[in-house]
Amino acid sequence: MPELPEVETVRRGLEPTLKGQTLVRVEARRPDLRFAFPPRFVERLEGASVTSLDRRAKYLIAYLSTDEALIMHLGMSGRFSIVDERGVLAFDDYAYDTGADPKHDHVVLHVGSGAKVIYNDPRRFGFMDIVPTASLEQSKHFVAMGPEPLGNQFSAGHLAQALSNKKTPIKSALLDQGNVAGLGNIYVCEALFRAHISPLRLSNTLGAKEIIALTDAIRAVLIEAIEAGGSTLRDFAAADGSLGGFQERFDVYGREGLPCPRSPAIGTPHEPIQRIVQSGRSSFFCPTCQT
Repeated sequence: MPELPEVETVRRGLEPTLKGQTLVRVEARRPDLRFAFPPRFVERLEGASVTSLDRRAKYLIAYLSTDEALIMHLGMSGRFSIVDERGVLAFDDYAYDTGADPKHDHVVLHVGSGAKVIYNDPRRFGFMDIVPTASLEQSKHFVAMGPEPLGNQFSAGHLAQALSNKKTPIKSALLDQGNVAGLGNIYVCEALFRAHISPLRLSNTLGAKEIIALTDAIRAVLIEAIEAGGSTLRDFAAADGSLGGFQERFDVYGREGLPCPRSPAIGTPHEPIQRIVQSGRSSFFCPTCQT
């Protein structure tokens, strides 16, 4: 599933086409994705202008001139592509051929410029919803969600308070969207490695210095991943059809059995990267330098 950097990459790709544009026509080619579309889905969107395009955790949010917000989640295989005003896939900085099968084009947004944004989702695990802007943070999608890890509300102090009474493994605690919004399996593994913290450590055993190191590592790995266009492991592609490149920089994720990248620098032999399963998800870590 696309994580925060991948969704932010998609947001940046869609923004030039959607921001400030009117949705002159909307096609919903089926009644549902993962869930049914909200009542009067097409009617509520047509004629509205997109005032801004934002991201909250792993969600895209299009703020509309009608004081409502279109919430979009990519699920496992959802992707957007852009067709320009000539009616062809745009071959520029924003869009080119994604290779997606058009039979899975489920939602099409036609904008005033003549371009259109196509949502394609073979597995239909994504979804869309419309909620009043004024109650967005109180909606079922965000009411229990923690702070953005790249926002001002996320700090070592917040993380220390969130973890203080938790006896769950730190890996599980960081994946809990109520503690930190938008973190997923890949970037938690990478951040824990950078902070020298084992995914098996109980959350309430982390000291102040470790929490500061972890906070810094979370921010750093997310920023680097966004700059690299996210990570492509299976279905992810940006709105321009391009693939992310951060997977080429993984220290531990997907590297089971390979040497720890720190071993040569330290000059002492490390055990190979190990993989364990925690709550049904793979955790990758170095048992030597992550304690």
